[in-house]
Amino acid sequence: MSESEHVSTMRVRQELGDLLNRVALRHEQFVIERKGKPLAALVPVEVIAFLEELEDRLDLEEAREVLRKGGKTSSWAKVKQELGL
Repeated sequence: MSESEHVSTMRVRQELGDLLNRVALRHEQFVIERKGKPLAALVPVEVIAFLEELEDRLDLEEAREVLRKGGKTSSWAKVKQELGL
C-alpha cells in the first residue's frame, strides 16, 4: 500500500473532486489535517471493506476463545431483549 499524502482541510475544500478521483481511480490515500494535526482520511472503499472484514475476524476469534474457555452463551433473541432491540 502506498504512503498517504497529507493535505490541509482548505485544500480538501478546494480540490475535493480531484482528490476523490485520485482515491477512486488511482487508489491514493490522503490524511486530512487541520492546523498540522491529522483529522480524517480519504481512502479507497476497499480499505474500509478490508478493515471491517478484519474486525469481524478478530471478533470471531475472540468469541471462539471465550467459548474454548467455557464462556457462557446466549440466544440472539435474549441478547436483543436485554439490549432493548
